[in-house]
Amino acid sequence: MEDIEKRHLIERVLETSEKAFLEMTPVMSSEWLDLDLTMSQHRVLYILFLNGSVRMSVIASYLGVSLPAVTGVVDHLVEQGMVVRLDQPGDRRVVLCALSDKGQKLMSRMWRLYKDQHREMLKELDLRQLQQLNDAIELVLQTQLAMKLKVQRRQSLAL
Repeated sequence: MEDIEKRHLIERVLETSEKAFLEMTPVMSSEWLDLDLTMSQHRVLYILFLNGSVRMSVIASYLGVSLPAVTGVVDHLVEQGMVVRLDQPGDRRVVLCALSDKGQKLMSRMWRLYKDQHREMLKELDLRQLQQLNDAIELVLQTQLAMKLKVQRRQSLAL
């Protein structure tokens, strides 16, 4: 019985998370839509914002697409001045991608908008609610980090 109850609660948590995400989307969407970028280009900018300089193959892996497909997306971002290509020190065969100053400023602005929107929403909660929310988010983060560590251990054992 507890297993059924847990599965039901997991589904409720997912539904609630989705609703919360969709409610937060409109403000971000209007800002993002003004940029005239494809979804793949948005995703590449986000990947670079979170990870810094990365290989094209890493971007392709994150997006789940081929290297030639990523090359076209990155080419457009380079043309728009959002991304730069860099040589890997010590191995000129490796090409790294990174946000340009323009791309970094854009992503920093988007991140600030995201945080500002959340800050305004959180101001509506009382201290007890804020503490409960923080505790729940910390629990999710701890679980996520533990799962990530498990995956890394499995990958290292497979080598």
